[in-house]
Amino acid sequence: MQNYVFVIDASKQPLNPIHPKKARRLLDIGKAAVFRMYPFTIILKTAINNPTISPCKIKIDPGSKTTGFAIVQNDQVIWGMELEHRGGLIKKKLEYRRAVRHRRRNRNTRYRKPRFLNRKRPEGWLPPSLEHRILTTETWVKRLIKFCPVNEIWVERVKFDTQKMQNPEINGTEYQQGELAGYEVREYLLEKWGRKCTYCGKQNTPLQIEHIHPKSKGGSNRVSNLCLACDKCNQRKGNKPVEDFLRKKPSLLQKIKTKAKQPLSDAAAVNTTRNKIVKVLKGIKPVVTGTGAQTKYNRINFGLPKQHWIDAACVGDVEALVLKTSQPLLVTCIGPGGRQKAALNKYGYPIRHNPLKPIKGWITGDIAKHQKLGIGKVTPRSKGSFGFTPLGEKGYKSCRPQDISAVHRKDGYIYRFCQSLPGTAWK
Repeated sequence: MQNYVFVIDASKQPLNPIHPKKARRLLDIGKAAVFRMYPFTIILKTAINNPTISPCKIKIDPGSKTTGFAIVQNDQVIWGMELEHRGGLIKKKLEYRRAVRHRRRNRNTRYRKPRFLNRKRPEGWLPPSLEHRILTTETWVKRLIKFCPVNEIWVERVKFDTQKMQNPEINGTEYQQGELAGYEVREYLLEKWGRKCTYCGKQNTPLQIEHIHPKSKGGSNRVSNLCLACDKCNQRKGNKPVEDFLRKKPSLLQKIKTKAKQPLSDAAAVNTTRNKIVKVLKGIKPVVTGTGAQTKYNRINFGLPKQHWIDAACVGDVEALVLKTSQPLLVTCIGPGGRQKAALNKYGYPIRHNPLKPIKGWITGDIAKHQKLGIGKVTPRSKGSFGFTPLGEKGYKSCRPQDISAVHRKDGYIYRFCQSLPGTAWK
């Protein structure tokens, strides 16, 4: 079951999304044309007077690495998407730039006067890696509103109490900030350990919270000392130290110790951006917020698998929910690309000149249709023919610019579709 197709009329006003079969018929008989590939949108060639429109809701499940989107119409999930952020890549590039500046300033070159020191960050400032999550979410909400009649935005405003995770016994005057943890410690452990037993790797089985260092031997309730284990492994381990229990599995022991000390960066990222996302979206459409516990209750109550776009569909007070799609659009943010004038080798020396973009109206990564080769990605060249890589193949072929027509212009994202969904029969 594919996502429903967005439809706009001749004046580019959004209409009700339709089933892919109906969209295919409209394209075959010439009553509509493809307006956009991702998300797939068709435009009608004739005007419609006073169309009947059923309003939709955009539901969002914000995450530190992946954000889920779902469009719900009359308790039916007709469209889903998972957006993978590039916050980690942004942080990596900023650290590289900082290292380059550090080396440059310590060279034996001309003296450069230091900058003034009374600089300060504006109110509400966020690191670029976190600001990116808010901007991409806002971009996609505005994009979907252009193609779909949306009247409300539902957002999960989850909160992770990092103080309570680190020190469950904290109370009184020590607990000045943050809110008491309810379900979030267990939910955080499920995400951290991949929803499987830490010791045997068994999935789709009831999991119990396990102390890595036994509590009877001085172990604490801090989240860094907690993991998940199935009943069998939990009983076998008992109150043994993890070193004794995994004496014959040194690689697994080292992996568990390393992962247990991972910081709460994902929880902190969600906490930092959750209020600003709601504030930004309120300037677009009315916003309804829901809790993470409510989302999880709805998903379990409806018997749905754990997916980001399904979590988005379960946000808020939901009485009924029907999945009309099982093939969400998977979107990975890669950015617009670099602006370097010259490509460098590993030693930092220029090896070739990068031409200005676009080249003859094309940018590397544009998707085009060739008369004989089909649909593929374009690699433009300043002189001679272009490179053309058909989708699903490796290596490019030569083609003339006049033999290709644009299908989708590069916009900083990579698109693909989910191939399988646990517990769902594909058609």
